[in-house]
Amino acid sequence: MPAPFLAVVIPAYNEEERIAASIESLVAYLSEQPYTWEIVVADDGSADDTASIVEKLAQQRSGVRVLRLPHRGKGGAVRSGMLATEAEWRFLCDADLSMPPGQLDLFLPGAAAPSDPVVIGSREAPGARRIGEPSGRHVVGRAYTLAVKILAFRGIEDTQCGFKLFRGDIAQQIFERQRLDGFGFDVEVLFLARKMRASVKELAIDWYYREGSTMTLLKGIGGFLDIVRVRLNWALGRYRGL
Repeated sequence: MPAPFLAVVIPAYNEEERIAASIESLVAYLSEQPYTWEIVVADDGSADDTASIVEKLAQQRSGVRVLRLPHRGKGGAVRSGMLATEAEWRFLCDADLSMPPGQLDLFLPGAAAPSDPVVIGSREAPGARRIGEPSGRHVVGRAYTLAVKILAFRGIEDTQCGFKLFRGDIAQQIFERQRLDGFGFDVEVLFLARKMRASVKELAIDWYYREGSTMTLLKGIGGFLDIVRVRLNWALGRYRGL
């Protein structure tokens, strides 16, 4: 079978309560589009029924599949999902589907400039809307962005939004070299895109806060440390071949 035009890669860990609804919403949207597609759920060793639920959906919905992976962290799941497809475009999508599926249109060639090989959703770009987000979470997010600007790179206001589009050849180069398994993987992949001199378009989206977020203080601290690890990896030549 020829590679699909679009792959939607969903990293998932213990998402049994909402993964089915998210997939059904995406299938309903994608089924109305003129291009070929697939949904790849990268299950990060969930301790609940996430993987089994997706497997049952895959039997009923063409174009849906699941990767059963050992638990490593979101970064590891994203890497596996991105490298498990040969799609022309590969879209990272959070399992809680906090962005309406219809906004995916804004990322793809024809809406975003085709010359942009990386297009990232942003909750900070002009025109973006955050709906229902606790103020404390927003403050932590802005502090993290400041740390990214000081320690890694400037020019991107929202590295952590869970919706990102990569052209297939760029995705292959980036995710073959991505090393971080934790919270800081977003910074790492954007750092690598910058080092490749690939243009990165930041796109304003509507983003809805969902209860049940897996973000914790410990993960947040780990994310700050990951920024330092990215710089250290670069200094030690661990991203060779870009």
